[in-house]
Amino acid sequence: PASYIYLKEAIVEGKGQHETVIPNELPLIQEVTTTLREWSIIWRQLYVPVKRFLVRHMIYDLIEWRSQILSGTLPQDELKELKKKVTAKIDYGNRILDLDLVVRDEDGNILDPEQTSTISLFRAHEIASKQVEERLLEEKSQKQNIDINRQAKFAATPSFALFVNLKNVVCKIGEDAEVLMSLYDPLESKFISENYLVRWSSSGLPKDIDRLHNLRAVFTDLGSKDLKREKISFVCQIVRVGRMELRDNNTRKLTSGLRRPFGVAVMDVTDIINGKVDDEDKQHFIPFQPVAGENDFLQTVINKVIAAKEVNHKGQGLWVTLKLLPGDIHQIRKEFPHLVDRSTAVARKMGFPEIIMPGDVRNDIYVTLVQGDFDKGSKTTAKNVEVTVSVYDEDGKRLESVIFPGAGDEAISEYKSVIYYQVKQPRWFETVKVAIPIEDVNRSHLRFTFRHRSSQDSKDKSEKIFALAFVKLMRYDGTTLRDGEHDLIVYKAEAKKLEDASMYLSLPSTKIELEEKGHPATGKSMQNLGSCTISKDSFQISTLVCSTKLTQNVDLLGLLKWRSNTNLLQQNLKQLMKVDGGEVVKFLQDTLDALFNIMMENSESETFDTLVFDALVFIIGLIADRKFQHFNPVLETYIKKHFSATLAYTKLTKVLKTYVDNAEKCGITDQLFKAMKALEYIFKFIVRSRILFNQLYENKGEADFRESLLQLFKSINEMMSSISDQTVIVKVCTSDVSILAFLLPPVTGPTQRHVQIIMEKLLRTVNRTVISMGRDSELIGSFVACMTAILRQMEDYHYAHLIKTFGKMRSDVVDFLMETFIMFKNLIGKNVYPFDWVIMNMMQNKVFLRAINQYADMLNKKFLDQANFELQLWNNYFHLAVAFLTQESLQLENFSSAKRAKILNKYGDMRRQIGFEIRDMWYNLGQHKIKFIPEMVGPILEMTLIPETELRKATIPIFFDMMQCEFHSTRSFQMFENEIITKLDHEVEGGRGDEQYKVLLEHCRKHKYLAKSGETFVKLVVRLMERLLDYRTIMHDENKENRMSCTVNVLNFYKEIEREEMYIRYLYKLCDLHKECDNYTEAAYTLLLHAKLLKWSEEACAAHLTQRDGYQAATQGQLKDQLYQEIIHYFDKGKMWEEAIALGKELAEQYENEMFDYEQLSELLRKQAQFYENIVKVIRPKPDYFAVGYYGQGFPTFIRNKVFIYRGKEYERREDFEARLLTQFPNAEKMKTTSPPGDDIKNSSGQYIQCFTVKPKLDLPPKFHKPVSEQIVSFYRVNEVQRFEYSRPVRKGEKNPDNEFANMWIERTIYVTAYKLPGILRWFEVKSVEISPLENAIETMQLTNDKINNMIQQHLNDPNLPINPLSMLLNGIVDPAVMGGFTNYEKAFFTEKYMHEHPEDHDKIEKLKDLIAWQIPFLAEGIRIHGEKVTEALRPFHERMEACFKQLKEKVEKQYGVRTPASLDDRRGSRPRSMVRSFTMPSSSRPLSVASVSSISSDSTPSRPGSDG
Repeated sequence: PASYIYLKEAIVEGKGQHETVIPNELPLIQEVTTTLREWSIIWRQLYVPVKRFLVRHMIYDLIEWRSQILSGTLPQDELKELKKKVTAKIDYGNRILDLDLVVRDEDGNILDPEQTSTISLFRAHEIASKQVEERLLEEKSQKQNIDINRQAKFAATPSFALFVNLKNVVCKIGEDAEVLMSLYDPLESKFISENYLVRWSSSGLPKDIDRLHNLRAVFTDLGSKDLKREKISFVCQIVRVGRMELRDNNTRKLTSGLRRPFGVAVMDVTDIINGKVDDEDKQHFIPFQPVAGENDFLQTVINKVIAAKEVNHKGQGLWVTLKLLPGDIHQIRKEFPHLVDRSTAVARKMGFPEIIMPGDVRNDIYVTLVQGDFDKGSKTTAKNVEVTVSVYDEDGKRLESVIFPGAGDEAISEYKSVIYYQVKQPRWFETVKVAIPIEDVNRSHLRFTFRHRSSQDSKDKSEKIFALAFVKLMRYDGTTLRDGEHDLIVYKAEAKKLEDASMYLSLPSTKIELEEKGHPATGKSMQNLGSCTISKDSFQISTLVCSTKLTQNVDLLGLLKWRSNTNLLQQNLKQLMKVDGGEVVKFLQDTLDALFNIMMENSESETFDTLVFDALVFIIGLIADRKFQHFNPVLETYIKKHFSATLAYTKLTKVLKTYVDNAEKCGITDQLFKAMKALEYIFKFIVRSRILFNQLYENKGEADFRESLLQLFKSINEMMSSISDQTVIVKVCTSDVSILAFLLPPVTGPTQRHVQIIMEKLLRTVNRTVISMGRDSELIGSFVACMTAILRQMEDYHYAHLIKTFGKMRSDVVDFLMETFIMFKNLIGKNVYPFDWVIMNMMQNKVFLRAINQYADMLNKKFLDQANFELQLWNNYFHLAVAFLTQESLQLENFSSAKRAKILNKYGDMRRQIGFEIRDMWYNLGQHKIKFIPEMVGPILEMTLIPETELRKATIPIFFDMMQCEFHSTRSFQMFENEIITKLDHEVEGGRGDEQYKVLLEHCRKHKYLAKSGETFVKLVVRLMERLLDYRTIMHDENKENRMSCTVNVLNFYKEIEREEMYIRYLYKLCDLHKECDNYTEAAYTLLLHAKLLKWSEEACAAHLTQRDGYQAATQGQLKDQLYQEIIHYFDKGKMWEEAIALGKELAEQYENEMFDYEQLSELLRKQAQFYENIVKVIRPKPDYFAVGYYGQGFPTFIRNKVFIYRGKEYERREDFEARLLTQFPNAEKMKTTSPPGDDIKNSSGQYIQCFTVKPKLDLPPKFHKPVSEQIVSFYRVNEVQRFEYSRPVRKGEKNPDNEFANMWIERTIYVTAYKLPGILRWFEVKSVEISPLENAIETMQLTNDKINNMIQQHLNDPNLPINPLSMLLNGIVDPAVMGGFTNYEKAFFTEKYMHEHPEDHDKIEKLKDLIAWQIPFLAEGIRIHGEKVTEALRPFHERMEACFKQLKEKVEKQYGVRTPASLDDRRGSRPRSMVRSFTMPSSSRPLSVASVSSISSDSTPSRPGSDG
């Protein structure tokens, strides 16, 4: 109906076969449509739940968006947004489903590779790939419930911050307190960050009541090093501010305002900082640990708590919430305004963040009071020392508000330490931040005064400062105080004097200074220096300077203050190169300013230009270093915002040109290389400088500027072409690929000449760079793109011209082609681009294909005739061409039909093109062909295994050509045959190939000489293929048993065609499979096959005989010895001691009489002894054997319609074995019967499995010629067996309604396996099946006689036994109505006809007659016992039985003679030995009767009459 049809507007291009219809829709809509079609196919195949739902959602989204775009109702801006969403979704979906990457232009339309330059295409791929990666990260993080961009954000920023919100302090303090929070590294026992300080009042609320619910801080500047710390703790110290002791409550007379230790709380925040835990709403409780005694320092308590598992906190502690935020403080304020605002305290890291932004000016000195040691002096107990820290200038004036005890608190002018009560050696570890205006630093010093505090107010007031220590912040050379510990000198004097700065400033402040000035640092007597005395007390502090303005480096300082001493300028510029990168980077802006100022202020002279240029290159090089890569933005920012040197461009250009011009001079090469690496930024400086100049002087000197640049480029050009030492060029190239990209615009206008120049100057250089570069180099992709770009622009003319450029030197051309072939082959084999960059890869292939064909022409023209033939070059060509043809990305049959169509449409099947080229090249070789046999067999084979019919038709004949070639020169094609078999094995195993080699047959048959040998060879190859393909299909099978079967098939084939090395290779594969399954016995038998190939001789080992790495053997004898030892070890593990002993004897013979190695011999004999003991004493489980038939065409060929005997595992029952079988073939049906199936089942398409237990037939070795212990025999019952029997009931003739057993026979089947079990497999195929009714009859007769005899013995021994079983047994034999006796045997075997047909059975028939005769005395005795025991009720039954027996006895004695036992009790010993069976057969093989069935089921226990019948 018309309503179902929708007409779309479209354009039709081309005619006939080439007609294509292009709908008039937006390209994006077309793309969505094809994407949906492609995805929907995959969706059907995806039954994996995770991805299935994902695909469904993506498909629904796309359908929805497609209809929105088609509706045409969206405004432009929304449409643009939606298009972005659609393309992002398509790209993301393609990556998830492992489809190809799509590259687009800015508007999201697919790029047409034909219209795009190679470099742009490469860049587009890079961008697309990166976007998809980011998108994947986002999705992943969403799945893990992490904030969407968390990972991306954290990856992108070098700094982090920990946000802390203090909810409450639950702690009974009773006085005001300071709560100091900071980050701490427990492994290094040091604080990482400043303190965040909250003052808590005695009422249990914050002192600043406005901040009640707003106690928030952010610990900033954490970097990747902090994330890598093994542990980070969040530590909170509580310091009480008040009386000396809490217990004293007479407050008026007591000193107050003393800072006293109270306790700590610690929480491990490693997981939060690593991002494993991220829940900003979760309130964490941090348990509180009070200080134990007075001399329990806070730092010690912290370490104790960290070491302890539990803290007995009694409900006291802090409640906080924590969250890790990415970015520095500016970013955080911008991105998390709900958490961090202006009122949030900022606690910085002690030390610099990993990246310092140019605007971040800071000048902090962290001072830590470490420890002291104070003499008690005239007091009876140690002092309660309080240290006061303040900052003074050289005039003795105190600097106000420069000390910060913690973030979130005001600045103070003096800081008082915690007081430890009566402690001689206090350890404080308290840190404060000192922030002094930069201009005051050089005049300031830190002053530490010490005072004893008394708990009584009155006494405390009279206590004066008893000592002082100080340290200047600036050293004499203008650098800042060094980081680290300082051991300060403690001075004593009158308190008044101590407060006068002029008294002590001239004195040394640290012990080191004292030594420098020539005083001994220690001494019993106090030394007087001026009016101050050096006390015996000691005091240590440590400092850390975090300043973007102060440096601890003299050389850097010299440069920064270059104006103050211009004489040292040259030296300072040179010294800069030796300064630690971290320092330079910290002062990046100041250093760059200094450099450009030097340049600008010496604009007339050129004295410093080169040095400044080198220094600049050094700094740019630093930033390229991984460690400082985060400073890139700083440098960029500097260039854009802070850089102001308008004339720098002329000087920079000049110096660079000088370097390039003198590239060959020694000493300059290295500098030039560094400069080339920094080229990008040097140009940025040049450009920025020129722009600034233009803004000032409006294009003045434009011509000069252009001319100078042109000259510079010319110099670079000359350097590239003239330098003989190519390494410099390569270095130059590696340093900046973008220049090349810049030199290769898409073709426009008269470009032939340009392409020629680029080709001449660059092609070889780029090629060599690609060759020398590692695959892991970041630039390799760009270089290959450059090379592809050059080749893509080259036309036939250029290729011809290229060869001319090599001049007359033939070797140059050879070298060039060699390196090109090798490079192409490497690039094809290990592709530089990811597999989903299909467009890039196809572009590369297309360009390479053209280049290869062009180079092939050169081979034909220059290197084919007898005089110029280059074997290696041709060889490389063939290898390259085959590698190209067999590469992954061209194997169309592996792609979806849509992708295949797309590729065929755009590029055709490139395999065909190059395949035909290879064929032509081969036939061109003429008389040189023989040189390529057998080397080229492998590559050509690879090619013919590609399933492309046309290609095969063209290339398989090459084999025939090779055979012919070799046949002509040697009259056989042995080399060819060897090679093809070896290579075929590798190829098929690697996943190639099918049975198409019959094409060769046709060629061989037509050839008069090769017809016969060729045909046998091809048949051989076809047979090998079949086996190898079977092997391959099964190799990745879960089921190891199938893999073993196939491996055996292949190895037997190799044995048959006498390929020893391949045979051994597969032996070891089989051995490994057995070891994986713990089949040690089978592994041993497998290795034995290898050992059998070796002789006990001094002959050298062929390489292929030592297939394993484990063996170090030079001769065959040594190897055989090692193999035997390993085999014996495996036999031992498999409890096959008999086998181990046999091998041991052979080995012992060698040790004793050939090698005379008695030490080994003694060890071996000890093992042998152990094995003999094991045989007798260790109980070995007997495995069951199962016959398994696989019927139906559904099975693989190597088991189809065959029967196998399997050796079960120890204690494995048939049910378990069957279950194991059926899991291997889940679709197979288990057959209900045990009789062989008909052809209908064998030819059906299904899988039918038949399985039943068989009994191994004992085959005792001839050496056991007289009865031996059961322990010894039992081994042979289930090992070294090749014959197995199975009995099944069969019906013969018509069914008799009166007696259904009348025609029931038992058929005894003997299965003979191909090899003895156990062997190299746990199963073998059944080779022959024998059914012998006569033997069956003999065995059954023996069994029946045994049975009667057993029952008689039981009744004689135990008169009280019930009589029923005996009645049934006897009646079943003597009563002709029951048909239980031997009459059927007589009818079957004792006839003229049978005797005539089977004369060989004469002895057996005589034996059967003998057994029948022997039955009579047994029956007579049985009936006698029965008569004695029979009840009156059964007397008629007994009489009838007696009558029957009488008839029977007469008949038998007449026909077969009389047997009279001396006495029945002695009978057992004198019967023919064959009747004493060491095990009973579980079946009887005469026509069955009720009685005999029941008697069989009850070996010795009586059963109900007819219980089974």
